[in-house]
Parts: sequence; structure tokens; C-alpha cells
Amino acid sequence: MKKATLKIIDKWNEISDSDWYNRYRTDDAIHAIMKNPAGAFHPTAFALLKDHLGTFQGKQILVPSSGDNHAVFAFHLLGAKVTSSDISQRQLDNAQSIAKKHGWDILFSLGNTITLDVFTNNTYDLIYTSNGVFVWIDDLPSMFENIYRVLKSGGIYISFDIHPFTRPFTDSDPAKEAKIMIHKPYDHTDLGLEKHWRIQDLLNAIIRSGLSVKHIEEMYPEVGTYWFESTGGRAGLTDAELKKLYDWKSNPLAAIPAWLSVVSRKD
Repeated sequence: MKKATLKIIDKWNEISDSDWYNRYRTDDAIHAIMKNPAGAFHPTAFALLKDHLGTFQGKQILVPSSGDNHAVFAFHLLGAKVTSSDISQRQLDNAQSIAKKHGWDILFSLGNTITLDVFTNNTYDLIYTSNGVFVWIDDLPSMFENIYRVLKSGGIYISFDIHPFTRPFTDSDPAKEAKIMIHKPYDHTDLGLEKHWRIQDLLNAIIRSGLSVKHIEEMYPEVGTYWFESTGGRAGLTDAELKKLYDWKSNPLAAIPAWLSVVSRKD
């Protein structure tokens, strides 16, 4: 196993038990998903899932790099047969304890999203990767080739992740008037353990895998869906101050799409 992969595993095993990450596992957070499973997804991403999958009931769904497992829990509650896979055993252990507490029949499997080597060919109706997956993948072609391999014929792959256009930019002190700044070129993709892929890197790797791209959606910041609501100094802003940050005239970053979804199919 690569040294970089081992470092990522160690990093996420540590993050998984941090106070910061435990907020995703509070009773309130889990009960919110139980009350409204669709709320575990960006509204537009959920619409894409419904449009292209049809029904969740009885569908075989794989969520690699499952992270906080909110999508996994939601798919289960919507009637799907879900497999959660992650490279971090601690992430899986923590998610499994929640599933056990609520009596949810979810399969948890330790595995690398790049190889998906613990999964058999032609198995899943849907594979879904959520926000924050691509940044930890150093071999996009292999990842998409293996997604193609384990999908059933006619199976769908849907990604939801940070829009690459946000990567070059940063902003000023959130307590002051927002000003957009560039902190790296768009084509500087290799940041050590993290990879800031461009749109062409993602789409070319998907196309070369044999998957057929069916739809692309660029999503702008919407209230409740943008990272600045829970990070840095902005966590303490009032509702009025947050609302202002969604207005591109006062916050230039709001003019840039925040999220990107790609829908692909195994024909």
C-alpha cells in the first residue's frame, strides 16, 4: 500500500473521533435524517437521484468513501439495500454503531475507493460519491474504471462534490466586507495528500472509463448548503449576515458555482 494512502487512513481514523467530526453523529443530526432523509442531500443532487434512479426501493446502492454516512443512512431509510465503504475503519465503526442502535440493515465494508477490490462486477444499480471524495483520490482513471466494473448494465453513477472553480479562490476576513482573492492557479492540482482536480480531469477520466455522461449540474450557494455556514469566523454570524454572504454583489464568491454533480450511466 502506498505511503500516501497509509497517511490518509491514519488521518481519517484520527479525524473520525474528533470533537469536530462527532457533531455529525449527535442524536439531533441523526434524528434529522430519520425525519427527512432527503435532507441528507443537496436539494438539486437529490432531484438528480430521483430523476435518474426512479425509485430507491429495493435498489442495490454502493456509497464508497462514505465518510459521515449521512447519505448511507438516508438511502437505507428510503428503502434501498445499501453498502457503505470507506478506507477508514474508525469511520465505519462509528457509522455501524449508529446503524446498530437503530436496527438498520446496512452492510459496512472496509475498502479503497480507487480499487473497489472487495466488490464484484455488475452488482449495483447506483454508486454515489458525496462531497469531499475526489480530493483524496490520486488515481481518477482507476476509480472510474472500477465504478464502471461494479455497476450493473444500465447502472447509474452520480457524484456530488465541490466545484473545481472554487479551488483557486479565497476571501478576506469574514468579519469584514468579503473580497475575493486568488491563492493558487487553477491548474495546480497536486497539494500533497490532497488533489484539487479540474473539471477536465474529472470528465475525461469518467468518459475514458466507458461511462456515458448523461447530465451535469452546477449548483450555486443556497442557504444551508454552503461550507462557510459552519467554518471559521462565519459560524457565529447572524442570519442577516449569512444571507448577505449569499448575495454576489456583497460577496463575490457567491457568483461562483459551489457544487458540481455529474450523472453517468453504464450502457
